[in-house]
Amino acid sequence: MSVDIDVVNWRMEEADETIVLTLDVAGQRANALSSTVLEEFDRILGQIESRPLQGLVIRSAKVNGFIVGADVNEFQKIVDSTQAAALARAGQTVFNRLAGLPFPSVALIHGNCLGGGLELALACTYRIAREDEATRLGLPEVRLGIHPGFAGSVRLPPLIGDLAALDLMLTGRTVSARQAFALGLVDETVPERHLLNAAHAFIARHPHRRRATWWKRAPSWPFLRQPVFRLLQRQLHKKANPDHYPAPYRVLDLWRRAASQEEEALSLGELLVGRTSRNLVSIFLLGEELKRNGRRNPHGIAHLHVIGAGTMGADIAIWAAFKGFRVSLQDQQPEALARTVKKAYGFYRKKLKKPVAIQNAMDRLMPDAGGNGLRRADLVIEAIVENADVKRGLFRTIESIVRPGALLATNTSSIPLEVLGEALKDPSRLVGLHFFNPVAQMQLVEIVRGKQTSDSALERARAFTVAIERLPLDVRSSPGFLVNRVLMPYLIEAMTLAQEGIPIEQIDQAATRFGMPMGPVLLADTVGLDICLSVAEMLSGPLGISVPDRLREAVERGDLGKKSGRGFYVFDRSGRPRHRAVRGHTDTPVIERLILRMLNEAAACLREGVVDDPDSVDVGMVFGTGFAPYLGGPMRYAEALGEVGIASSLRRLAQEYGPRFEPDEAWARSDLLTHHTVPRS
Repeated sequence: MSVDIDVVNWRMEEADETIVLTLDVAGQRANALSSTVLEEFDRILGQIESRPLQGLVIRSAKVNGFIVGADVNEFQKIVDSTQAAALARAGQTVFNRLAGLPFPSVALIHGNCLGGGLELALACTYRIAREDEATRLGLPEVRLGIHPGFAGSVRLPPLIGDLAALDLMLTGRTVSARQAFALGLVDETVPERHLLNAAHAFIARHPHRRRATWWKRAPSWPFLRQPVFRLLQRQLHKKANPDHYPAPYRVLDLWRRAASQEEEALSLGELLVGRTSRNLVSIFLLGEELKRNGRRNPHGIAHLHVIGAGTMGADIAIWAAFKGFRVSLQDQQPEALARTVKKAYGFYRKKLKKPVAIQNAMDRLMPDAGGNGLRRADLVIEAIVENADVKRGLFRTIESIVRPGALLATNTSSIPLEVLGEALKDPSRLVGLHFFNPVAQMQLVEIVRGKQTSDSALERARAFTVAIERLPLDVRSSPGFLVNRVLMPYLIEAMTLAQEGIPIEQIDQAATRFGMPMGPVLLADTVGLDICLSVAEMLSGPLGISVPDRLREAVERGDLGKKSGRGFYVFDRSGRPRHRAVRGHTDTPVIERLILRMLNEAAACLREGVVDDPDSVDVGMVFGTGFAPYLGGPMRYAEALGEVGIASSLRRLAQEYGPRFEPDEAWARSDLLTHHTVPRS
């Protein structure tokens, strides 16, 4: 029978003295724990906790998962740490009420069970997960600059052990249903059709709750806790700067002190209003907005044809097949196709584990030396050599073969679409899909619009990008688009510093201390110095970039970076760079020169309309290059520094180092540089 209660987001049914409570947040694709959802949940618990029930089952009506966490949009409304701590206490109170029910409760988990969603599940007596790779559980709060706040840091260690719990909270990584069962995070994994029956069986049997064995709890013993804390802290220092990312250090400290729920709430409150969390939340919401934009229209793509089995083409094909698309991959060299097949098998075996899933993915990826897939393709992506004439010739051939409704795309990193569109009778169907290397790790795809690109082509390109779980960023066709254009002055300045005699290790250390994931010199070596030179030369005319002699000479010698074993760095057989010890320091303003070149070019992109607003620059550079996420992106960082101060610093550097530092006129236009409010989902 149905139980009548005034709620919007929950459905409650009762049968055989068991309540089945289904969360279906109104108007949303995914369940998130907003204040309203938690208040409704609390009212439901208040109504049922005194009744003589056999049990409670909590599940989700959303196809894509259980609960993705707290409603991140609400974070932006919080003005101080007191308000943030109160939010955490409210969640703790509701979940403590759930944990204190006089009858067993079961969380039925499928899809994403993250953050506050997992904390809700932890407050249940039992957790049963759907048995597939799509089910993912985790506490990813550190990626938003915070830590669990609904008592997750208190409940998780006793359940799975201290080191396993700390690993999940410090890294923010997720685990599959199978891994969660092995950890003790869930009590059972079953196919979807058996979930509800399994819940009723657990309620009927009421077995002892799982708890970590004594050796998994040993690190929390008083005489071991401090040494373990120091060891983990040293390891953490190698991965995260506490000044940039304080949240994981707070997690460790809470564990060291065996902190209470109240201490967890107070710590969360301080983090949630700090600079790092504010900026990471902003970037997260911008990424979510890009996804929403891509979902507004269908892509109509079932078969993808990729031309070019080099690094980028192969990786695009492998990734698209991994995400469920039929893919044919064309290349004139059979050995390139063979390498791709071998690479794909290794990737799928690592990701999919099960032989059937691996074979299905391999079946979706079809080597196609003759290009037979062109006639069946809904989308064609060319990823051949970065040469305008060669690409134009290819597109003439493609257009003569493909169906009229097929979408044509180029993965060019710098050639304007107008140049390539000259080869087409119908250039409106041509769009840029600029992926970044490595495709399996880099989330951004630049959706490049030429002057003749149709709106429908752009919509399909965005939708396809979201379908393969990537972020589509609209950019106008212009030299270098956004990411490469903003990144290239930064890389060139690093090479100029090296040419001036600054040790490359010192240059890279300055950048990583600032917060970049990799130093610019090592990044250039990793990308390939030949590619850097090609892009730099292509941008040298329109942007006035001066190419350092040292870069040109390295390429002429065949020192292409990591792929040749030598570039600016020398690489060992494992592909690791050999670093020299850096002694002393330099008076040269290394990081100022590097970052201000980048900020100045970003401002120029805004002025020229390469992207629509500062938020687009920020999301593009964070997800496309890894620009110091804790700063929220180049333009948010510029906003913190102040336009006047940046322009003044650029003029000073221009006097000392030359006209490449002359401030762009955009710095005088505050209206152009003002951030927009991220739309609410």
